Amino acid sequence: LHMGKTMKEDLTVVVKYIKQLYPPEFNVFSTYAEFYHNYFASQAKKNAESHLEDKDIYLLLSWVHNIYPKDMRKDHVLAEELEKVKLGSLLPSSLSKELEKKYLDSEEATIKNSLSKCLDKEIQRWKEDKEPEKLNGHFQSELLAIFVIQSIYSGQKRAKDISAAVGEELSDRLSKELPAFLKSYKDAFEDFKEKSKKHRYYKPILIANINNCWNFRDYAEKNMAETDYNKASILSTLGDIENSGFDVLLQQLFAQLKPIYKKFTENKWDSSNEIMNEIIKTTSKYISDFRTLKDPFYHAIMEKIHARLVKEYIVRLLKRKVSLKTPAQQQNLAQHISKNAADLEAFCTSNGSQATWLNSALPKLAEIIRLQDLGAIKIEVATLATTYPDIRKRHLEAFLYIKANLSRSELKSILGYLADSTASTPPGAPLFSNINVS
Repeated sequence: LHMGKTMKEDLTVVVKYIKQLYPPEFNVFSTYAEFYHNYFASQAKKNAESHLEDKDIYLLLSWVHNIYPKDMRKDHVLAEELEKVKLGSLLPSSLSKELEKKYLDSEEATIKNSLSKCLDKEIQRWKEDKEPEKLNGHFQSELLAIFVIQSIYSGQKRAKDISAAVGEELSDRLSKELPAFLKSYKDAFEDFKEKSKKHRYYKPILIANINNCWNFRDYAEKNMAETDYNKASILSTLGDIENSGFDVLLQQLFAQLKPIYKKFTENKWDSSNEIMNEIIKTTSKYISDFRTLKDPFYHAIMEKIHARLVKEYIVRLLKRKVSLKTPAQQQNLAQHISKNAADLEAFCTSNGSQATWLNSALPKLAEIIRLQDLGAIKIEVATLATTYPDIRKRHLEAFLYIKANLSRSELKSILGYLADSTASTPPGAPLFSNINVS
């Protein structure tokens, strides 16, 4: 710093006051500049060849790539004169490259180490008998994502401050660090999930970890190119953590709902309104806990619940337990299904589900049961198949068991129509493909 300041101040005096006292052919400024530069370069080389701490390497590289060529040689008073002198770099290229490698190796190792320690601390926090902190009503461990992202970002910025090339090299090296960290995080999360079921704050910790994914997801979406393989890897790992957490959070609810759904066919759908009320009441108890998820995750879990509630209802309709011979009986069941569908949709929508694609499944099935005209049934089946292209013959055949007044040829005609209308349709959001017909 002292040499740099002295050189800058002295050369400024030469430009302003001394240069004009000599004839031009003396090139007096060049003489001064070369002597100062050669001395400075010899000192820099001496330092570079001695044992340096990491921070000294960083400082020396900053001088070579940044401070010396930009702050000093581009100084508005000196730039024009220095341009004529062609002084070269402070360090020979080979020595500069050697220092860069030392710096990059050290920086990469330091960041790796700090991410590893950060994860160890996070795992330690899960083991403590403490509820995770809440921010705006959502459980989270905000510091984890902030620290990890900040460590990587700060490392990249420090390197970029040396030079664009050094910054790019470190960015390339660190590009694999976030995916690797998240894979370790996922493994630790899975371990906790399996081994700590009796932990007092088991569910809040799961929710906090799902919420943690948001900052990582947001960072990857905003800062990484779509074509970057690491981005795909990061988003995939985050999706695994989120879905793994959702599965555990929903396990108990779905287990509790299963016997309630069985009542539909056990009661021949006669008390379907009461059963649907019981389903909604049971689900409501769980939803309040899920409000501690961040909004995108809350909507995602509500969509999963919505899809499951509709799917389980369809499963009962495909069980071949009810066979109705008269149009009046079919009309009655269609009314029950329509009412249940409306209640289900109102409940899920009012609680944040944005899965509007599910809303027409049950009303369309109710309509097929209600209709008696073969042509009208076929049109409704075609509409259903267009909306839910993963419906297959086996699903429709099991469902049409309810309409006992259909002749064999009519049944065959309807099923044939479905096969034609789905042959070239790619599957959309899965609903029927998740339903096995026994």
